[in-house]
Amino acid sequence: MGIFDSILGRTRPPQADLDVLFAVPQAVLSMGTEGFSATGAGSVCFRDVEGGADDTVMADAEKLIATNAATTIDRSTDRFGFHWLTVTRTDQDVSGLVTDLHAVNSSLVDAGFGSALLCSTIGFAASDAQPLALVYLYKRGSFYPFAPLPGDKRDNALELRVRGIVAQDVPIEPDLTKWLAIWGAPGLP
Repeated sequence: MGIFDSILGRTRPPQADLDVLFAVPQAVLSMGTEGFSATGAGSVCFRDVEGGADDTVMADAEKLIATNAATTIDRSTDRFGFHWLTVTRTDQDVSGLVTDLHAVNSSLVDAGFGSALLCSTIGFAASDAQPLALVYLYKRGSFYPFAPLPGDKRDNALELRVRGIVAQDVPIEPDLTKWLAIWGAPGLP
């Protein structure tokens, strides 16, 4: 940030630390001891950029990921117009899944579309099969749990419980108002 930015009160958003995604496998182990299991699915959410340049980047990232036979890739758009690239690993390899999501994120950042990144999700299921996601917010550099219920409701008690389980493994978003609902995210009701 330059001197004029400081004088005029302008700030730049922090750069996303994509490497923090590699801490997720440890969080998966912690959650496993509490009865949660990883689904093998994860997603990257981003805003569409005008023109087709981001489509080319996404196609290249898909080709890179698709070299693994245990991986399926799906692109979708939610009801709010955000784009999702979902990676599912049938072998339940969380380390591989995180590497795949990191590749997608890095491809977008390297192509200059880092500001279009919104979040990444790693899917889980509770012992009663309730869906749950660990969400990484790029602009905040932190994670939070999201436990949707039918009817666009949330299981806040479960989210707070998961926060306590993974707090030593990944950086948790301290501001609960930033724990955004991601209704319509792939793999979640």
